[in-house]
Formats: sequence, C-alpha cells, structure tokens
Amino acid sequence: MSSRERILGRVRRALADVPADEAPLVRGYLREHGRRSTAETVELLAENLADYRAIVHRCTDGQLPELLSWLLGEHGSASVVVPPELPAYWLEAVDATRIHDRAANTPQELDRADSVVTGCAVAVAETGTIVLDGSPDQGRRRITLVPDHHVCVVRVPDQVVSSVPQALERLDPTRPLTWVSGPSATSDIELDRVEGVHGPRTLEVVLVEG
Repeated sequence: MSSRERILGRVRRALADVPADEAPLVRGYLREHGRRSTAETVELLAENLADYRAIVHRCTDGQLPELLSWLLGEHGSASVVVPPELPAYWLEAVDATRIHDRAANTPQELDRADSVVTGCAVAVAETGTIVLDGSPDQGRRRITLVPDHHVCVVRVPDQVVSSVPQALERLDPTRPLTWVSGPSATSDIELDRVEGVHGPRTLEVVLVEG
C-alpha cells in the first residue's frame, strides 16, 4: 500500500459517518470591503501597488507606445521578452531586440533578457495584486519570473476589480495563475529585505485608460 492510498483510506474512514446529504456550510464572507466608485477602485489599486514597491505609471492608450519606449530606455534594456500576442503597437516605438516567448527558450536566454512586457488577466485593488493566467498577451509563466525587470500593462477600468472574490469569478482555475503583489522579495530573520530572489527585482505597472 502506497502512502497516498494509506492517507486516502484514513480520510474515508474519518468521513464514514458523515451524511452524504449534509447541508453545505454557509460562509457569509464580504465580497468587498466598503463601497467605492470605479475611480476610487483604480486609485486604491495604484496606492496598494506602490505600497508593495511596484512602480506605477498612468497613460492613455495612445501614449502607451512612447511610455513603454521611455521605460525600457530608462532601464537600459537592449532586449525585451515578448509574449506571442502582445499588441504589436505597444512596442512600435521600442528600440530593443525582441525575444519571442517560445517553448525552446532556455533559462539562460531568459536570464540574459533585460526586460519583459506583458498584459494581465485582472488586477485586485484591495490587495495591490496583478494576476497573470498565461494568456497569449502574457506568455508562459517563466518569462515573468526569470527576467529582472517586468513591465505589466493593466487596462483600467476593465481589468480592475475591488476584491479577490471578484477576481476569482473572472479567472479560469485550470489555467496557470500567477498572483503578483510587488517585485519579488524576501526577508531574513533580522528583517533585512532582499529583492529579486524568486522573480523580477523591478515591477512596473502601467495603468492604461481608453
């Protein structure tokens, strides 16, 4: 008997006297904390992103190409990883070598890339979290974990929700979900913060209107 079979057997024995038609537990969780307008929700997202040390920018859709060009230029990025269906016009002003997201990309190739630019699936205002689900404008999970600089574009207000329960309603649980709250960081026992341990050292979020 395997360990798995032994554990499942114990679970079945523990549940043997539980009626099959027992009513489910009622959990009256709040769907969001307080009532906010759309503009207030976007403001809360920006505040919490910044609180997690993400760098927040705002622009219109027409300003996005120039802003992305400026951000990558300021970072000194000579190469940028590009998801398969990132809107082409986003990077039309960018002067950098494109590294296209492919199954053949090696960790070493991605580690040499200066930046990655992606879209997102949804952004949660109350927690300052952006969620990636591997859609074509976001690419494979690894392209947002290996490069040291991630620029994530969030369309507001369409991709912004107040709370985690609202975000979960929009997400497919079978997809590879990555929940990101600020740049990668950890602290040792003396609370010395170290960034870039298991993801990008720098996270820039662009809130795009229009």
